Amino acid sequence: MKTYLDCFPCFLSQALRAARIATDDEKKIKQVLDEVGMMLRDIPLESTPPESGRLIYRKVSEITGVPDPYKEIKAESTRKALALYPSLKRLVQESENCLLTAARVAIAGNVIDFGGNWNFDLEAEIGEILKNDFAVCDFHAFRKSVNEAGEILYIGDNAGECVFDRILIEEIGKPVLYVVRGAPIINDAIYDDAVAAGIDKVAAILPSGTDGPGTILETCSPQFMEVYNRAECIISKGQGNYEALSSENRPIFFLLKTKCPVIADDLGVGEGSIILKQGDASHEDS
Repeated sequence: MKTYLDCFPCFLSQALRAARIATDDEKKIKQVLDEVGMMLRDIPLESTPPESGRLIYRKVSEITGVPDPYKEIKAESTRKALALYPSLKRLVQESENCLLTAARVAIAGNVIDFGGNWNFDLEAEIGEILKNDFAVCDFHAFRKSVNEAGEILYIGDNAGECVFDRILIEEIGKPVLYVVRGAPIINDAIYDDAVAAGIDKVAAILPSGTDGPGTILETCSPQFMEVYNRAECIISKGQGNYEALSSENRPIFFLLKTKCPVIADDLGVGEGSIILKQGDASHEDS
């Protein structure tokens, strides 16, 4: 997905928020705004938002001296999600279509986002997603792909959200390779966050190697790329991964909630929609 003009004020807002979390030194915060503001001038519209976000958050860490400003927020998100795990697990087990309900639960976890979607009520959002209709639902193709694949490549998104992904992985019941970021970026999950959520109990965990807020393939490790290129079925969670991978010619299914108007418009749906979308290339092959 390309960068839209409306992404630029969002980039600046995110930089300000991250800087304030990292430090209360107003001079450093002002320096972040000054330098990110100058960076925006050189961001091409042809780049993906995660490519730009990677550079912006690097600048925040460089100026504030804090490599992982969201560390405590991520831990708290995981604690809150784990408290919900038993009731969500029960909801899936008691549903008529366990796989579809587990996919809904996984998408519900996508509300845990401290990038562009700062204000959210986790339990209220989950309740809405579990009862609302899908705006895009390629579930039959999803189920077929999952059933036919020997192994699933599951690209995770945010810390805390990993707990919701765990429920879908458990329902899939097949070998899963769960991908996390290679280094801290916003509240995206890294290896330790996935372990805290219990992902290591249900899947192998693989850092992608990228330090961007999305799977920027050019910055991923050779190990990840080898797995990615041979994957039979890829589950891509969240907006950042959609932004980075939406034009990819791979068997991908995008699971997300649209939390900004830019991504909603790109998908042709309303803001706040829940999405289970087969990648266009996958759709052509099915």
